[in-house]
Amino acid sequence: MDTPPVWPYLPTLGRLALALALGLLIGIERERRRKEAGLRTFTFASLLGAVGGMLGDSYALLALGLIGVLLVLLNIETIRTGEGAEVTTSAALLVTGYMGVLAGQGHAFTPTAVGVAVAALLAWKEPLAGFSQALTDAELRSAILLAILAFIVYPILPQGAVDPWRLIEPRAAWVTVLLIAALGFVNYILLRLYGARGILLGTFLGGLVNSTVTVADLAERARGSGALFLGLAFRGVAVATGAMFLRNAVLLALISPRAAAAAAGPLVLMMAAAFLLGLRGRGSQGPAPEESAGAVPTVRSPFSLQAAIRFGVIFLALQVAGTLAERALGEAGFYAVSALGGLVSSASAVASAANLASTGTLSPMVAGVGAIVASLASALVNLPIVSRVARDRRLTRRVAVVIGGLLLVAALGVGAQLLMAEMRR
Repeated sequence: MDTPPVWPYLPTLGRLALALALGLLIGIERERRRKEAGLRTFTFASLLGAVGGMLGDSYALLALGLIGVLLVLLNIETIRTGEGAEVTTSAALLVTGYMGVLAGQGHAFTPTAVGVAVAALLAWKEPLAGFSQALTDAELRSAILLAILAFIVYPILPQGAVDPWRLIEPRAAWVTVLLIAALGFVNYILLRLYGARGILLGTFLGGLVNSTVTVADLAERARGSGALFLGLAFRGVAVATGAMFLRNAVLLALISPRAAAAAAGPLVLMMAAAFLLGLRGRGSQGPAPEESAGAVPTVRSPFSLQAAIRFGVIFLALQVAGTLAERALGEAGFYAVSALGGLVSSASAVASAANLASTGTLSPMVAGVGAIVASLASALVNLPIVSRVARDRRLTRRVAVVIGGLLLVAALGVGAQLLMAEMRR
């Protein structure tokens, strides 16, 4: 056995207090669920681990072994009484012992983070179970595939440019593709969980995933509907467009904060204008029957192997085309590529502009304006979609007015940004 050390009073008190608090935190949840191992058992296990951690590695292993014996006795008793094995409680008690050891060894962040996570997993049993059961097999495979691409494929990709013209950097491109895919997948899961609460919330989440698909779905629902749903569809189109602006702004900020700062004014103005139009008059009219029933846009999961490859190809194509256009034609060439990219995938076009700014290929201002152009191009696509699918002149005119207003707001915002940049020079 290790020789017991001499313990300073205050540090020792702090370690024991942390172990005590973590044991109480988890034990309270188990006590509320009337488990055999409750508040006192978890607190004792945490304190036992802390004392073992302070005494040394041998004592820490002994403490964990004693907790293991306690787990065996606990499960024998619950099985004997016909209640079944306490698998979850046993796992939580074992983790609590390890947290106590870490606290006794002087760690603070790790045992605290683990303790909060364990308490959350235990307390949110029903929501987590409902969430897991609501996922389809395809969605679960998508999540696993995303993890494979992030933690297995990414580390083996070469760093830096792989071509003599320094146009393609596989690892940097892959990070951006994963970021776009992860944002889309998370937003899709949120849409699955909360979209049934109303069309406007559903269209907002759908716009975060894919605004074009969301607008097309609204236009399809609006065809042949009454005036009440036409007004709701118009507001939904505006909200979905605002959500697209929000997603692109977040994406720009994550990849290149300086480019996001350069484009913040116009993007925020366009987003605010779209949301105001979408939420205007919501209280003046009763909800449409479809909204009360929870009708939401039917958006498929945006993540799959094919989607990841498509994102990557579009992103690389836009990045190479944008770089070459900027080299050959200057800023105008890059803006033209951004506009074309926005018609195909505004997320990929914005990510490409941000990545070029982060590597120093473009100035933050040029990249920011390119992101605005791509976002506007994506918004413009909504007009022919609504006109062709909904086949309602009133709805088409209202959407045209909104898009015209967004173009005006963007022009004023970009002009103000460029003027301010010129004045700072």
